[in-house]
Amino acid sequence: MTVLRTTLDMIWGLGLLILALLCLGVNGSQSVDDLQWLPCQFVDEKVHVNEEGHIETQYIHREAVIQFGIDGDRPLYPTITFLITASKVDMRRYLEGGEDSLNCEIRRHNTGGIVMRWPAMGAQEHDVWFSCTLRHTKGAFIITTFLRHTPSAPVGGQADSLQRLIVNDKDLLTTSAGMIILTQTPSAEVGFLKEPTLHCQFAVDHKQANVTVEWRLQRHGERSKLFSYSSRTGRSEGTGVSIKAIGAGNASFKLPPTRKTSEGTYICSVLIPPLYGSDDILVSLSEQPRVSLNVGSPFSLTLGEDKKVVCDAEGYYPLDVNMEWLREPVGGSPTPVFLKNVLYSSHRVHQDGTYSLSAFFLLQPGLEDSGYKYTCRVSHKSLLTPIRKSFILSVTEPDSTLWYITVFGFIIVMLGILFWLLPQFITARKAANKVRNYCDE
Repeated sequence: MTVLRTTLDMIWGLGLLILALLCLGVNGSQSVDDLQWLPCQFVDEKVHVNEEGHIETQYIHREAVIQFGIDGDRPLYPTITFLITASKVDMRRYLEGGEDSLNCEIRRHNTGGIVMRWPAMGAQEHDVWFSCTLRHTKGAFIITTFLRHTPSAPVGGQADSLQRLIVNDKDLLTTSAGMIILTQTPSAEVGFLKEPTLHCQFAVDHKQANVTVEWRLQRHGERSKLFSYSSRTGRSEGTGVSIKAIGAGNASFKLPPTRKTSEGTYICSVLIPPLYGSDDILVSLSEQPRVSLNVGSPFSLTLGEDKKVVCDAEGYYPLDVNMEWLREPVGGSPTPVFLKNVLYSSHRVHQDGTYSLSAFFLLQPGLEDSGYKYTCRVSHKSLLTPIRKSFILSVTEPDSTLWYITVFGFIIVMLGILFWLLPQFITARKAANKVRNYCDE
């Protein structure tokens, strides 16, 4: 009888799993406005005291489902089910895209030893809290919802009872969303001297909540406070957040004009006792290089001449940049030849924190090089495709006409000098003869 029951359970579970996959296949790309359930990873915690007497926490990944409905609904699937009943906050209002673009994770939420009754109907002091985080697969948003669960009986022995609640493989936990915190800018890549707004929003299921909002910047292992506000005292510190907007659940932070020191992780935290939620927003700076050549196109050289050709990449950030010189015949082989006699300057650092680099070579062409295209190709993190700057080389032989003119001019000059000196020579010769004749007499 036991074997038969086990077999039936397995068949029923397999059928439900197939149904779930079919549902995902049908609804995966649809809107999430009517989302009824979503598969999740439940990161459970097992706490124990080790041999040295220290408390250790082991994290266990378990399959689970969040299911939207009303109190008393049966689980749709034979797995751990977090049934989310209606409240004044609903994570589905903030979702975008299809169900297949969401990653779901549930964790136990530690209230830090704070024991108090959540100011909502039906809440108890011994309620247990979980956090459900939905991440968009392409980084469009991160939403964390705090789910309140009331056990059938108080879990005694500890002030913070979440570690003591046992969750079995097929348990149904009826919950209610108490608070939501989200950001639509989990990461931001901006240029220098920009003033981006880092999005941070929260919602709570009751009015007149005692809220504390803080913004901090973590950079190179150090944290600095940028802004703080407490609704209980009405005091604020720092700038960048509208106090009036906080009352409507908007805690977004506007950065001052960005510079190199603006990079880092910005942390928006919201405290509504006993709940504490935060969003980490990674801000990075990026500037595209400005690329130029010191020659135009076409560029002409006479056989025997040489030219130092320079490619400059200026004002880029971050440091990593790749510069190459290529040589290819016009309309010829699609595979260019990389020049090997290229030299590079050292990276130059500008006052604003951006960088510059030069790549140059000495061009000493022969007649066979005429018509070739020389290209400077610059690749950088900020560019979707490399920047290419090119010139076409024209090599000419020395002008023979100019040579003839030069020789003819030289002959004319020499003849002129000769005709000018000859009369003087003859006169001097005659004078010398007269002197000689006079001496003979």
